[in-house]
Amino acid sequence: MTIHKEGYTSIALCILFIFVLNAVIQFYFPHADALKWVIYILSFLLFIIILQFFRSPSIRIATDETQVLCPADGKVVVIEETEETEFLKDRRIQLSVFMSPINVHVNRNPIAGVVKYFKYHPGKYLVAWHPKSSTENERTTIVIENHAGVPVLFRQIAGALARRIVWYVKQGDEVEQGQQFGFIKFGSRVDLFLPLGSKINVSIGEVVKGGRTVLAELPAVVEPVKATVVKEV
Repeated sequence: MTIHKEGYTSIALCILFIFVLNAVIQFYFPHADALKWVIYILSFLLFIIILQFFRSPSIRIATDETQVLCPADGKVVVIEETEETEFLKDRRIQLSVFMSPINVHVNRNPIAGVVKYFKYHPGKYLVAWHPKSSTENERTTIVIENHAGVPVLFRQIAGALARRIVWYVKQGDEVEQGQQFGFIKFGSRVDLFLPLGSKINVSIGEVVKGGRTVLAELPAVVEPVKATVVKEV
């Protein structure tokens, strides 16, 4: 078990906060043994919570061009046919995974291929399970097209607690399936938009694992998506 690089600053701030809090209690209440023990216990629990949030376990990833790997640990909260209006502009199967604060928050590429589209959207911080969070919250939109010309669109979506989305990809990158593409701090959601005809292997409420659970199997042939240049703001 290792700690993700995105956690270094948060863990350092947590340690500083715990040190200052305990120093203040020791200085102003030197004889309040019961209070000090309560603070010690709460400080320890806070440190463990922050530490486990930024854990980055080593996993073995089995790659397959025909399969869609889960991009994050969490629970399946949406499986439905919908219209994707930002880039693909066609009917898709939306599959959404909700990530609670106790989940591993590493985000992984669901398929291998070339990043055809990337855009960051500032926005609101509605709770991650809100129906409008997919279109109104702070988010990123990424489209990867595999070597067979099958595009998959997916989004990192900030929630009420998640106030920082981190990504490591840009348009034009060639990426590997299961490779880390980002990280979201303190609870969030990831949406995938799969081609119609994809075979869905999970159900609503199912607990899934990033880089390990096979969410779906892609149809054999889909019309390739052309790259679109997005001007950075």
